[in-house]
Amino acid sequence: MASGEENTKKTNRVLRISQLDALELNKALEQLVWSQFTQCFHGFKPGLLAHFEPEAKALLWLFLWRFTIYSKNATVGQSVLNIQYKNDFSPKLRYQPPSKNQKLWYAVCTIGGTWLEERCYDLFRNRHLASFGKARQCVNIMVGLLKLGGLINFLIFLQRGKFATLTERLLGIRSVFCKPQNVREVGFEYMNRELLWHGFAEFLIFLLPLINIQKLKAKLSSWHIPLTGTPSGDGTLATSGKQCSLCGEWPTMPHTIGCEHIFCYYCVKSSFLFDMYFTCPKCGTEVHSLQPLKSGIEMSEVNAL
Repeated sequence: MASGEENTKKTNRVLRISQLDALELNKALEQLVWSQFTQCFHGFKPGLLAHFEPEAKALLWLFLWRFTIYSKNATVGQSVLNIQYKNDFSPKLRYQPPSKNQKLWYAVCTIGGTWLEERCYDLFRNRHLASFGKARQCVNIMVGLLKLGGLINFLIFLQRGKFATLTERLLGIRSVFCKPQNVREVGFEYMNRELLWHGFAEFLIFLLPLINIQKLKAKLSSWHIPLTGTPSGDGTLATSGKQCSLCGEWPTMPHTIGCEHIFCYYCVKSSFLFDMYFTCPKCGTEVHSLQPLKSGIEMSEVNAL
C-alpha cells in the first residue's frame, strides 16, 4: 500500500520547469488579451482608457478566472501543459479539486490584489496632500513585505518543488498532472534535419564571400560574346561609351581600363579597391591602369546623342 501511494505521488509530481512555464503562459495570455482589448479603443480619444484601466483589467482577469480556474480547476497555461490545481489540505489520497472558497480567495488575492495596488498607486500619484503621506507609506511597506514573501516562497519552491507562488502556498492549492505522464519518446529526425540545414547555411555564409561574383559573371558573359575580333580605337570607344559598364548610367568622369568599354570613375575605382583582380564585366579584361577618356571622344558622344 505504501509503495502504491509513493508511486501515485511520483506520478502526480509536477516538474518545477513545467510550473514556471505555466506561469509564463498565463502572463503571455494576459498581455495578448489586453492588447486585443486596447485595440477596441483605438479610434477613441487618446487617454480615455487610462482613467479606468485598473477596473478594465480586473474585469478581464475576472472573466478569464471564471472560465478557467473556477470551472476547470486550471489556468490556461496549466491546461496546455496537462496540469491542474489540487486541494492540498484534503486528507484524502485521491485527487480533490480546490474548494469554492479557495477559488474565490484565489481571485481576491490575484485579481483584487493587483487592482488594489494599481488603484492606490494612481490615487497617491495624483494627490499630494499631507494626510495621504502615512497611508502611502503603509501601502508601500505592505507591498514590500508581500514582495519579500514572494521571494522567500520562490526560494522554497526551488528547493521543494511545490507552490510556485505565495498565493498557492497560503491557499493550499498545488499543481498536479491531470493524467499520468507517459514516457516521452524523442525523435531525432527533425533535429538531424535542422542540424544539417544549419550546417549547410553556415558553410554557404563562409563560402560566398570568398567567391568573386563579378569576375565569374564576366567570365560567363565572355563565353557568349562572338569571336569577331577585339575592336579598338577611338571610334569604338565612342560607340560603346554611352553608358557605364557597371552601373548602366551615363558615365560620370568616364575612364577606361584598357578595353573598349567605358566606366564611371567612382564605379571602377571602388570595384578595383574592393578586388585587386577586378576584370571588365563585359569582356573580362583585367585592370592594368585607369585612363581618363579623351575630351574629343566625350564630346563626340554628346553630339551623337
